[in-house]
Amino acid sequence: MHPSARTRRLAGSLLAGALLCLPGARLALAQASGPAAAAQAAAALPARQQAIPLIAAAMATSNMPSLQAALNQGLDAGLTVSEAKEILVHLYAYVGFPRSLNALNELMQVLAQRRARGIADAPGREPSHPAPTGDALLAAGAANQTRVAGATVQGPVFDFAPVINQFLQAHLFGDIFERDNLSWQERELATVAALAVTPGVEAQLRSHMRASLNVGLTVAQLRQVIQLLRGSGEAAAAARAQAALDEQLAQGGK
Repeated sequence: MHPSARTRRLAGSLLAGALLCLPGARLALAQASGPAAAAQAAAALPARQQAIPLIAAAMATSNMPSLQAALNQGLDAGLTVSEAKEILVHLYAYVGFPRSLNALNELMQVLAQRRARGIADAPGREPSHPAPTGDALLAAGAANQTRVAGATVQGPVFDFAPVINQFLQAHLFGDIFERDNLSWQERELATVAALAVTPGVEAQLRSHMRASLNVGLTVAQLRQVIQLLRGSGEAAAAARAQAALDEQLAQGGK
């Protein structure tokens, strides 16, 4: 799909989600469609969180027009500058430093353009505490990893190369997950979308679909992520995410 067409579809997906979050919109939907629709609307991701998987998908595919549109929509919906930055920093662990750096540069340009139009975006906050260091960092990371995964992480690859799990615990689940200016649910929204648009990492996508449920995202919200990906033109990514979710549900996921 041509980038401009994908950008229009992305903006349309975000706009549709944002409309559900306008005052009275959910009530009107409930009155029109009954209790089932009211429950569905109440469980939906708020507009600012709906932007997160779209930001992540655009970043992971280096689709700068779509990333610009998603960042603008997310900021318009209430993402703070700190949260937007943190999404792009968080994802370097999954899609690499080059894409993270390029995406941060794009965010800088978006913010400059918004300031030139007189838009003052909320700066947000920095993490409330520094990450621990040394053995305390490794312990905190191991505990966070276990909470996110739902069990102690182990397996043949970690037996073969134990240092990779030390890196995961100390840096990803320690340094990064200890930063509380983005919730764990929001980190998983970003991670699932980034992995979904990356062919060949289906095993990791399945793990993070399970992790998303472990940290409190609902099946309905994950289905909404899939719909957002599909609506933005990422049909293959949506199919991979749907397969990962279906597998978790077949195994008794929430």
